[in-house]
Amino acid sequence: MLYNLLVPLADQIAVLNVVRYLTFRTGAAVMTALIISFLLGPVLIRHLRKVQIDGQPIRDDGPESHLITKKGTPTMGGFLILLAILFSTLLWANLENGFVWIVLFVTVGFGAIGFADDWMKVSRRESKGLPGKAKLLAQTAIALAATLWIMQLLPDALSTSLAVPFFKGVLLNLGWFFVVVSLFVMVGASNAVNLTDGLDGLAIVPVMIAIGVFALIAYLVGHSGFSGYLQLHYVPGSGELAVFCGALVGASLGFLWFNAPPAAVFMGDTGSLSLGGALGAISVITKHELVLAIVGGLFVLETVSVIVQVASFKLTGRRVFRMAPLHHHFEKKGWAESTIVIRFWIIATILALIGLSTLKLR
Repeated sequence: MLYNLLVPLADQIAVLNVVRYLTFRTGAAVMTALIISFLLGPVLIRHLRKVQIDGQPIRDDGPESHLITKKGTPTMGGFLILLAILFSTLLWANLENGFVWIVLFVTVGFGAIGFADDWMKVSRRESKGLPGKAKLLAQTAIALAATLWIMQLLPDALSTSLAVPFFKGVLLNLGWFFVVVSLFVMVGASNAVNLTDGLDGLAIVPVMIAIGVFALIAYLVGHSGFSGYLQLHYVPGSGELAVFCGALVGASLGFLWFNAPPAAVFMGDTGSLSLGGALGAISVITKHELVLAIVGGLFVLETVSVIVQVASFKLTGRRVFRMAPLHHHFEKKGWAESTIVIRFWIIATILALIGLSTLKLR
């Protein structure tokens, strides 16, 4: 909004020229989202406590300690993240950029699905929300609309292609199968973050790390000079997503202030589904879908642990892990929650650095 309002005036008022710079607006988006989170957080948490008398329903089959340490904590804190992202992005991004609207569409759409799921849980006072098939169908519909929109805005050479990390000249033209890949990336990333969100601060920091990496990727891919030097596939207009990524980082930092152990609020599906969906959409736009699997490797690991656990139990009647997702396995082994969270953060950081290396090692 400010970009569209102030840039036309920059020729007359020199100080406004700073709004033209993507780096400035990205930094401003971080600070704006952070301030919004700090201002609205206490108000929203008080309201959630009033509405959710018993807080988020705790699974009976989960770690026993959760029935004591997590009981009474309100959920749906992801609504705070969504508000901060939405207002900050609308304030600082170029609203004529189609990619910005696509990512906002996915983020808000997946957030709405998560909100409905969270509301059903707290209103019924049980750990089951929306039926899994209904949730998956709604996610697929939103991801399909976003994919078709993305294909219209991408250059023809990239609209149905998949880039391969570490190989500068490899671009696989998948045709209409690209739609399936894109759906898998968005829906998969959304649910992977959702599965990871099980301990205080466990999901939000790896999301921040991953989105920080993609802020840089979006900036480089959207810059003809940098993308040419690094031999990346140039996607005109994608650099504007750095502003959205900045807003997400600021909103996540603000949420972490309240989610740090012991959490005053949980993000719930409202936050986890929307953040994962945003990551997936940005990776599709920037043609770094496979890099997301590296940068977000922690989310992949958590998801695989669930798949392995379910498959093993159905085929052999035995469980590979004491409990899935993976972080619960370590809880069952007696690891302290803070130990699990910090070690998983370290893993997320290492994977992010490996993902960043794909930008240069080609």
